[in-house]
Amino acid sequence: MFYSFAKFVMTLYLSIAFGFKVTGKENVPATGPVIIVANHASILDPIALGCACDRRIRFMAKAELFENPISAAVLRWLYAFPVRRGRVDREAYRQSMDILKAGGALGMFPEGTRSETGELQKAYPGAARFAIQTGTPVLPAAVVGTFAGHRKGLKRFKEPMVRVVFGELIWPKVDRAGATVREETDALAEEIMKRIGELIMIA
Repeated sequence: MFYSFAKFVMTLYLSIAFGFKVTGKENVPATGPVIIVANHASILDPIALGCACDRRIRFMAKAELFENPISAAVLRWLYAFPVRRGRVDREAYRQSMDILKAGGALGMFPEGTRSETGELQKAYPGAARFAIQTGTPVLPAAVVGTFAGHRKGLKRFKEPMVRVVFGELIWPKVDRAGATVREETDALAEEIMKRIGELIMIA
């Protein structure tokens, strides 16, 4: 109930303050496991992505956010879970796999951290690796306007300022002749960022 209430409140906020607009929702699979990936330039990105999607997204969030008991409680009520960056986090890996095995939607930002310039960064292999290991499709999304909106104030009642665009599913290619797992992972990670970049351009 908390997730639904928070989503309603934040959708209302984004709509009034930022002219929130969502396109491509028909590309979101109604059921089954999916890895939802997007660019990351603002703390508003997971909020906008969660509000845009009809499905409940379980996001990875950096472990530091769970050090404060209040923020940790809120994040857990929103079904987020911690991941320790810069190392192998077996617990985060286990939780991610459990989410996908249960047919859930796993939310990830392939860049690993927020972009300081708003420009796309190179992807870490995590999302691509999960997709290849499990055969789960990847749903690319672009979140546009949060970087400028978070830093430069609001432009109310004009053209939509914060926009989320969902693209078509990317199905992982497995067992390609002569390709190693590392090569397939790197290729998929590159394809993910390419598709996100294309969505940003049309948002």
